[in-house]
Amino acid sequence: MGDRAPELDLPDQHGERRLLPELVADRHLLVVFFPFAFSSICTGELLEIQLNIDEFVNDRVQVVGVSCDPTSSLRAWAAQEGYRFPLLSDFWPHGRAARSYGVLDEGTGAATRGTFLVDPDRVVTWSLVHGPGEERPIGLLHEAVRGL
Repeated sequence: MGDRAPELDLPDQHGERRLLPELVADRHLLVVFFPFAFSSICTGELLEIQLNIDEFVNDRVQVVGVSCDPTSSLRAWAAQEGYRFPLLSDFWPHGRAARSYGVLDEGTGAATRGTFLVDPDRVVTWSLVHGPGEERPIGLLHEAVRGL
């Protein structure tokens, strides 16, 4: 924590390019890396964010999910689950963003459950990392954004 956040330059589920400077231009950014779209733990975690969307997307904070899935998979998953926040595809170059944040599992080619709060100066002010199969405690995400 306290380090400059690595760059994000990724397409969202609609193919729209999303850049870190734009995402944090006027508020904090909660970056939620997850292993795979359509998996049970990831679906549950992102559903919890969606059910509390007003806490995670407001005038103080924006949330984005990031995985190594292609945009077409993320688009289908977002439509199925009703996610109203951007899902960013780290598909190509494969895992570049996850690797720069230190959460790429090189063995599986998927991101681990890394969560980072980035301030408008692009500094990581809070982070939480859990490995494969370990559900992240969503209550800690609530605490992090409530502290803004």
